[in-house]
Amino acid sequence: MIVSMKPPYTITPLIIKQIASVSEKVGEIKANYLNKPSPQLRKQNKIKTIHSSLKIEGNTLTQQQVTALIENKKVTGPKKDILEVLNAIKVYDKLTAFDAYSSTSFLTAHELLMHGLIDNPGKYRNQEVGVFQGSRVAHLAPPAKNVPLLMQDLFRYLKIKDESTLIKSCVFHYETEFIHPFLDGNGRMGRLWQTVILLKAYPVFEFLPFETLISQSQEEYYHVLSNCDKKGESTEFIEYMLKVIEGSLAELLNFNNRILNDIERIEFFVTQGKQEFSRKDYMNVFKNISTATASRDIKKGVDMNYFIRSGDKNKTVYKITSRNIQSNSLAIKP
Repeated sequence: MIVSMKPPYTITPLIIKQIASVSEKVGEIKANYLNKPSPQLRKQNKIKTIHSSLKIEGNTLTQQQVTALIENKKVTGPKKDILEVLNAIKVYDKLTAFDAYSSTSFLTAHELLMHGLIDNPGKYRNQEVGVFQGSRVAHLAPPAKNVPLLMQDLFRYLKIKDESTLIKSCVFHYETEFIHPFLDGNGRMGRLWQTVILLKAYPVFEFLPFETLISQSQEEYYHVLSNCDKKGESTEFIEYMLKVIEGSLAELLNFNNRILNDIERIEFFVTQGKQEFSRKDYMNVFKNISTATASRDIKKGVDMNYFIRSGDKNKTVYKITSRNIQSNSLAIKP
């Protein structure tokens, strides 16, 4: 039997409403998608996640530069910023390999994330730390000697079965910020590990870049953290993070409204599992494009060996080439 001190927070009516909304959206995604995202969507969201999480910590590289590093291209910029991105790429490549309930896995992730950036990455701090706003101490972290026990209790809390995974992920994120177990990298570890916790229960979170919405509301993010520190409990942070998660899920559900280029449309289409299709079938997926655009897309797909054409005029049909058939890819209902 696991005995653990539950971190302080209150389940409010708003939290209950938010969990219901998130669960509904997750259900809608399950009804519309299969297990894996398209390669293009996976890559886009990986770029957004890494860029946004590091931007919150002051990294100056642009999304285009992060993209270049993911594509193994050379980038000019501060060495520290480049190393932060390279480390983050390694970590997010291993996202599904981490054990959400293991402190050893947590420390391994920190070692990868902070390699070459601090001394002794992957180890809890052995000195006192505080978070400063200008010259003012905004948060004085617990004594270093208490960190191992506090983190042990936090991981025990994760194993409590009668609490929502959504809530536990938010609480872990906040408590990591509060305990500040490392000399550096606490914010990015809190955000990373929330994703690790969530994707064990909801695979969709593997490619859901909620860090982007945190980055867009960064002032509110820090304001809520500060309020929770003053109140001594994480209720407000849970409400904030559930709002962010809900917004990220809503964006994913609106994927079909995003403006994609022809290659992105083609790559997305081949992941739907259709082996044979017509131009009408193609347009049922991309409802906002014209017949002329659909024809150009399909011709390009044929030229690039994504599709094979057969028949003529109104009897023309297309087949996905065998190298592009992915039975377990992202699919969307027409």
